[in-house]
Amino acid sequence: MVLFKTFRFGRWGAWQARELSDFDAFYIVARQVWRGELDLVYRFETLIKLQQAFTGSTSFMPWTYPPQFDLLVAPFALLPAGIAYLLFISVTLTAYLLTLRTIAGNSFAQVLVVLFPALAINVGCGQNGFLTGTLIGIACLNVERRQIIGGLALGAMVIKPHLAIAAGVYMLATRRFVALSTATSFVLASSLICTLVFGWQIWIAWLGAIRESAIFLGYGFYPMFRMISAYSTLGRAGIPPNIAFWAQAAFASLALFGGVLAVWLGKARKMSPAFALGVTAMVSVMISPYAYDYDLPMVGIGLALLLPDLAQVASSRERSAVYGLILLAGAYGMLQSARLAAQFGSGSDLSDMNDKFAPAVGGVAMMALLALLLRLLWRATQPASALSQAAQAAE
Repeated sequence: MVLFKTFRFGRWGAWQARELSDFDAFYIVARQVWRGELDLVYRFETLIKLQQAFTGSTSFMPWTYPPQFDLLVAPFALLPAGIAYLLFISVTLTAYLLTLRTIAGNSFAQVLVVLFPALAINVGCGQNGFLTGTLIGIACLNVERRQIIGGLALGAMVIKPHLAIAAGVYMLATRRFVALSTATSFVLASSLICTLVFGWQIWIAWLGAIRESAIFLGYGFYPMFRMISAYSTLGRAGIPPNIAFWAQAAFASLALFGGVLAVWLGKARKMSPAFALGVTAMVSVMISPYAYDYDLPMVGIGLALLLPDLAQVASSRERSAVYGLILLAGAYGMLQSARLAAQFGSGSDLSDMNDKFAPAVGGVAMMALLALLLRLLWRATQPASALSQAAQAAE
């Protein structure tokens, strides 16, 4: 898959003109860094021209990444697009698999099967889900005994800060103050470097892009059928954006509550610290309305952490439900993207594609997964005898 996509992103052969993909957006931004015109990518009217000129299509992707990610992808503009994609995906995929293998141990193959659609999505569009999954995995592996390393990994999540909220709450709840201070220092230091490189105006441009993206989201200009948030599910069901937003806030609060409850169970010695970390990694993708199917590698880290203790609180049927919901969240967007591309053309406008296929089933899967996790956590709070009886009743 990686080799096939290398030809595609390199625009070799039949791919001279094609629809815009995520790594194309990364590459365009990288080129703007070297041109000294990075602020243009944070404006709708200029970014759409840059993207159309690069791909020869009318597709468009807003850019809301913080300047730290711009600095990270900048070196890729020194390479041809196809080679840059190959390097980016190969390095991040290898790092992710090594991290996942370290956490999962003998369950590595099982987690890979459950996670395969999410892996395929990241390879296909050239997204950074492997990178964020690796960073969260490193943070989880090191937060207990090597807090500085864990804090650095958490701080590096500044590239996608909305996916690090749950991990930050975990470290606060467990009083990992060294890790928190290290993460904070990393964010401040990297922000200073970006200010020195790009100028202070870049932060104003970034905030403006975030405001624009909120408008785009309200009008459904994102591929919401690929989103895995409660907001996307409710929005595609016809719920007004402001109501869907508050529902997302309530869903995010429940997700964070689940993480805090898991920490409490760990302190009460009813569950291992790894279980609490697993819940934290899983709910990390449930906080933001902007979560996508390509963010699911973080859920794979959470599943790997949960597996050793999952049999204590979940029946075989419930464990199968956990696996199935993760599979569904990953596979749904991928399969529907392929169907829509075949039916309406690969260059279809995203808002049109949303209208042609409205449901956002990935969000339903994530809501069901959170409900199941909360049920298992509540069961874990019960006395051992009651816990055993409940697990048997669920079989």
